[in-house]
Amino acid sequence: MFNDIGALELVTIVVLAILIFGPDKLPKVIQDVSGMIRKIRSFSDSAKQDIRSELGPEFKDFEFEDLNPKNFIRKQLTENEDLKEIRSSFDLRKELNDVTDAVNSKEAASAASAASTGPAPATAGPDLLKKPAAPAPEQRTPFDADAT
Repeated sequence: MFNDIGALELVTIVVLAILIFGPDKLPKVIQDVSGMIRKIRSFSDSAKQDIRSELGPEFKDFEFEDLNPKNFIRKQLTENEDLKEIRSSFDLRKELNDVTDAVNSKEAASAASAASTGPAPATAGPDLLKKPAAPAPEQRTPFDADAT
């Protein structure tokens, strides 16, 4: 709850408490504050128990922390059996290996046919593996700095 309070802030709070309440009233104030915190905790625990009992037996494992959207999504993704089944059936590495094998076998087949028949005919289509040559300077489109 107070994870971000450093030593300097804690010392400052203690000094201010001593200055405001005085050293003789400070123990009584600390007891009152700790008693109030205990009452608030017991009130919230009893409210949680009342809500759980009113919801019924199907919500006996209900946690109020699950209402946080981040926790809710995490719980749904890890506990949902359908998602586990889908996740296990979808293997990205297998799919990637299949695509890689298909591309490599196509390259090997095209290289073998090109070596045996000579140059590829013009109707074979563009070679997607080679980068196109850079256009000549007069063929480049003009650059307009104001347009960008």
